[in-house]
Amino acid sequence: MLARLSNPSAIALPAGILTLISLMIVPVPTILLDVFFVLNIALSVAVLMASMNAAKPLDFSSFPSVLLFATLLRLALNVASTRVVLVNGHEGGAAAGHVIEAFGAFLVGGNFAVGLFVFMILMIINLMVVTKGAGRVSEVSARFTLDALPGKQMAIDADLAAGLLTADEAKARRREVATEADFYGSMDGASKFVKGDAVAALLILGVNIIAGFVLGMISHGLSAGEAAERYITLAVGDALVAQVPALLLSIAAAVIVTRVSDTRDLAGQIGGQFADPRTWLPVAVILGAIGMIPAMPQTIFLPAAGLAFWLYRTLQQRARRPAPVLELPPVVDPQKIALGDVSDHTLVTIELGYGLVHLVDDRRGSPLVTRVTGVRKQLSQTFGFIVPQFRVRDALEVAPHDYRIVLGGVPLGTATIRSDKVLAIDAGEARDNHTLVGEPTRDPSFGCPALWIDPAARDHAIAEGFLTVDASTVIATHLNQLLAERPQALLGPDEVRAILEGVKEYSAGLVETVYPQPLSLAAITRLLRSLLEDGVPLGHPVPILQSLSQAVQITLEHDRLVDLVRADLGALIVGRLCGPQERLPVLTLDAKLENAIVQGLQDPTTGQPMVEPDLARAIGEQIGAIIDGRGPMALPPALIVQPRARRALSALLRLRCPQCTVLSIAELPPAQPIEVIAVIGGEQPPAPALTHQSHSDSPFAEELAA
Repeated sequence: MLARLSNPSAIALPAGILTLISLMIVPVPTILLDVFFVLNIALSVAVLMASMNAAKPLDFSSFPSVLLFATLLRLALNVASTRVVLVNGHEGGAAAGHVIEAFGAFLVGGNFAVGLFVFMILMIINLMVVTKGAGRVSEVSARFTLDALPGKQMAIDADLAAGLLTADEAKARRREVATEADFYGSMDGASKFVKGDAVAALLILGVNIIAGFVLGMISHGLSAGEAAERYITLAVGDALVAQVPALLLSIAAAVIVTRVSDTRDLAGQIGGQFADPRTWLPVAVILGAIGMIPAMPQTIFLPAAGLAFWLYRTLQQRARRPAPVLELPPVVDPQKIALGDVSDHTLVTIELGYGLVHLVDDRRGSPLVTRVTGVRKQLSQTFGFIVPQFRVRDALEVAPHDYRIVLGGVPLGTATIRSDKVLAIDAGEARDNHTLVGEPTRDPSFGCPALWIDPAARDHAIAEGFLTVDASTVIATHLNQLLAERPQALLGPDEVRAILEGVKEYSAGLVETVYPQPLSLAAITRLLRSLLEDGVPLGHPVPILQSLSQAVQITLEHDRLVDLVRADLGALIVGRLCGPQERLPVLTLDAKLENAIVQGLQDPTTGQPMVEPDLARAIGEQIGAIIDGRGPMALPPALIVQPRARRALSALLRLRCPQCTVLSIAELPPAQPIEVIAVIGGEQPPAPALTHQSHSDSPFAEELAA
């Protein structure tokens, strides 16, 4: 607070407001009144010059507030001058100050009737022409700016997602867009200040004339002629000395709201657009023709025509001058290659054929970039970390109507789409005898039968039971489906560091138990990738780090750490498969089959079990058949195995049957109700197994105990 008080600029504005209020209440000496009138005129001229020198409206973003304070100053002076005129007007002359006397006597020739007419003309110009036009422009500009605000924000997000803007540049652009909306909204209201000020000036003039005429005759014993001459002259002078600055401010407001953003000020912008020589030759010819009419004053028209012709010749000669020789930039050595020429630092890239580039056109709202931004946000919420930015770019090597999704330089998927059509997808709900006509294809995300149809047939497709999406949504859905299958590929050291920094803000001690000792950033990244690969999200990092802090007390070996952390997070993992107190459908392996897997082939690097290809195919087919037989509405089952077999079987089913989660016995919470629905490689469980309430009363649990 003391620092603000020590700043002169922080005190000047409140002091100015208090001064304006004092002008309305406290009697003001005439000499001080003259000073304030001069300041009012100077302020109006300064505001007009600032508005004309601004390259764009936002360069004078404080104009609405300046307009308010200038209007308050003028009204306060009107109140103060009215008091002086009514109190001292009977004395005549400089009783109300020299400025009012000069405007009332010199500018109107001492004839108050002329002054009244001049004032009325200025009022008409100000109120009906300048103020009304500026108010309408402000209203329309505010409406259009607010309507365009969402599109501008999405365009900024699109440029940010495409890598065209940095985060700081995007913040600056968003701030500029918000300031622009606030400015035009304020100007829409500020135009009412100007209009109200003009009306108030007219009413104040009427009060001064009527009240002064009455007071002069009744209180001071003046005749009607003397009262009219003294009071009306001073009232007109007072009105004119206030109306001239008001007109200047109205012009400034009109200049601001009618400006088009440019790199030049108003004079440079207008001068540059009138610098075409073809503009002035017709002007010279028309003025010369009018001047040749006998009744016209040739001494005025012919010199004006000559001046216009001189401008035409001067501008024409300037246009014919050779362009100045520009110094060429230094020649770049073609043998020198920069890192940016051969590498792409973006992890995920959507490459478009040239026939699809319009999907990222700002003028069309960048529909694809908007969808891709939504996918990134959704994946970040699902995985529990900020997914790296995606890049959308054109690629000449891609067919015109194709797109390609690339992760770390590896193409994940490609498809051909029709950007001018709508994809109608048969997700199993379409009628068998539908009448929809289109180009047959398949949904690139899930392989469902589909048709490319005209946008006009969209309602027809919906009525026939099809799901309809546009081209941008097709690409975004495909992107989401491909990345959702491989979250571990999106997690890097930078993302892990951000997670640790976020936890450190409110639990620094927990982070210090695992990082930077005994685990490095690379080790934690590898462990979290393994959890993501097994379907464990990172949205709740605190319990994960708590489990990890306990596990590092036992071992630092990666696979053992993963098993220990998963075992400690068993309730979290199972909670994503079924609801609280809901039976978890499980599959088990025949004991002989499971022992064969554990004691069979082993990975020479990790020592973990490996499943033979024929056995892997048989297990995958049997589990897939069981899941298909349960129907799409049933909960997908989990496969319960020994801890040593979990990793191998998880990798197997991740490829052949991804909807089946593999859990080790240690990861199953003790109080979790289960329902054994099948034994893989052995006899199926009897029907009464549906009533099992816990591990302890299930045949599977008895077998494990044995």
